[in-house]
Amino acid sequence: MILFACKTTSKVGNSKADQLIDAAIMAHGGDNYETAHYQFVFRNKTYTFKNNHDRYEYTLTTEKEGKSVKTILNNKGLTHIGSSLTEKQRKGTAAAINSVIYFATLPYKLKDKAVNKKYIGLVDIKSKDYEVIEISFDEKGGGADHDDVFYYWINKETSLIDYLAYNYQVNKGGVRFRSAYNTRNIGGIVFQDYINYKAAVGTPLGDLPGLWEQGKLKELSLIETEDIKEL
Repeated sequence: MILFACKTTSKVGNSKADQLIDAAIMAHGGDNYETAHYQFVFRNKTYTFKNNHDRYEYTLTTEKEGKSVKTILNNKGLTHIGSSLTEKQRKGTAAAINSVIYFATLPYKLKDKAVNKKYIGLVDIKSKDYEVIEISFDEKGGGADHDDVFYYWINKETSLIDYLAYNYQVNKGGVRFRSAYNTRNIGGIVFQDYINYKAAVGTPLGDLPGLWEQGKLKELSLIETEDIKEL
């Protein structure tokens, strides 16, 4: 589930889940996200994101046949420079850009107004305490995959998100678990890379840390955000 870029207005709430997500956002960057401007490389493609409170601009730059192709996604929509796109391609490109920025800037988007937060409980992973939050989404503003569900494991001591998991429904569905590594603070914002694991379709998200500790999850890929620069 990837939220489409929108104004990040929180739902009113003072629940424990709200408080924990707010604390995680503060630990990862807090108010620095509101005016953040960064560039990074993900899977050999260059991205930028520029926030100005309720306004944003994301860019994707790739090389095609020796030429630079740039795509811009902002409050007004998507602009593709270099070639024409069908409406289906435009929607897919916008969703792909938003997905990369979403994960690169976690947990910033978890305060968006389409987000629903639920406190699950306290668990132990590798002898550390974690508060578990379930995230679901409203159909309105929640994107095409609004029925996907995420779990976030928030380190009780640091308020950082060390683990996350999600299920998705497209292409017959799937379950993923991610373990964060290479955590670094660049210009006041925390960036993390992830080891991405696969579990059997239908596996409860709450079971994934235990299965991971037992070595029962299959490693699929590395999610690495490289060459990060503050602009």
